[in-house]
Amino acid sequence: MASHTSPPSRTERVFSRTSYTEYRRILAILRTETVGGALLLAATVFALVWANSPAADGYFALRDIKIGFEPWHLELSLGHWASDGLLAVFFFLAGLELKREFVAGELRKPAKAIVPVAAAVGGVAVPAIIYAVINLGSGAEALRGWAIPTATDIAFALAVLAVINTHLPAALRTFLLTLAVVDDLLAIGIIAFFYSTGLQPLMLLAALVPLGLFTFLVQKRIRSWYLLLPLALATWGFVHASGIHATVAGVLLGFAVPVFASGKKGEPAEGLAESFEHRLRPFSAGFAVPVFAFFSAGVALGGAQGMAAAFSDPVAIGIIAALVAGKAVGVFGTTFLLTKTSRASLDASLAWIDLAGVAILAGVGFTVSLLIGELSFGLGSAHNDHAKVAILGGSLIAALLAAVVLRVRNRHYRRIEAEEQRDDDGDGVPDVFART
Repeated sequence: MASHTSPPSRTERVFSRTSYTEYRRILAILRTETVGGALLLAATVFALVWANSPAADGYFALRDIKIGFEPWHLELSLGHWASDGLLAVFFFLAGLELKREFVAGELRKPAKAIVPVAAAVGGVAVPAIIYAVINLGSGAEALRGWAIPTATDIAFALAVLAVINTHLPAALRTFLLTLAVVDDLLAIGIIAFFYSTGLQPLMLLAALVPLGLFTFLVQKRIRSWYLLLPLALATWGFVHASGIHATVAGVLLGFAVPVFASGKKGEPAEGLAESFEHRLRPFSAGFAVPVFAFFSAGVALGGAQGMAAAFSDPVAIGIIAALVAGKAVGVFGTTFLLTKTSRASLDASLAWIDLAGVAILAGVGFTVSLLIGELSFGLGSAHNDHAKVAILGGSLIAALLAAVVLRVRNRHYRRIEAEEQRDDDGDGVPDVFART
């Protein structure tokens, strides 16, 4: 009688290399976001210097100038136009990237998706818990900021990598980007469900009309901006009037765009989502997000006394602790536990110290954290000003700690980078990708 042997259990490699096509796409995104991160840093420094100079009144007067059409409830300050309007472009791209990841990217495979998704959830839950514990005795208003330290700013994080000249391997860069994408999805849900006020159902229903027309046109692969842009603006306007934060409109519009090309003869091979990304990502990274940072990051520090007041506020203490410790523990701890309790194992080219560096780097929170701070406490309030100081301080500490950890491994990263560029057979695809 023939004996039957069960097949050996398959071990899933965590942080293994992706396909060469995906590798090149991610590198292109990261290159744009790195440049955007440098502009983001510059805009932040400029805003802080101006807001703490003798000409500070000019900065706040500029931020508070109102323009727009009041009958449509769109007479907003420049600061609000930046947070409600320009950031909608950022979230539109987040919607495109999310859909692409779940339809055609790494997140379409449950075995590969579970680690970054779980890490992102841990990286949101643990900081929120730490912040809430620290602020339990500070009252309901302080607790409204529980979501501030939950977001990772990919552009800021990549700018840190560029500044410290680290050669982070492709697998870890992919993990960081995917982590940030899922993180954005969770942030969008938090904004929509916890920071929407004065809901107007009729306005929300009205938004479905231009959104439906936009969806119909893009599903037909129609690329005419003069048709799509007015519908996108109308959707944004109705969502803004509905009481739901207007950036959610950007995500909904992004979800509507098809990822794959139609495949019909004579039509572009490039999918509509990819086409929109190529056109809008430079605008988002190079203009929309830096302008938002300029109007949002400016805070009058008030000298030593003002800084002491900021860092003695439990809101600020909670944000710093959550960004520096909460993000690292949430991302690293969740990934470690998931790996150790399953059949997964770390890729042979990497060590747990590498993941620790990336987990610490995830504590660099900026764009979405500043937005949630404004939604939590209101522009110009004491808690919001203290939150801004804490976001900047916590992000800086996380960046410095990550720089120390990752620089220690930089020589090893250089060897991996050289291997990922080696093409001995001259076929245009590095050999390590050809063998995967």
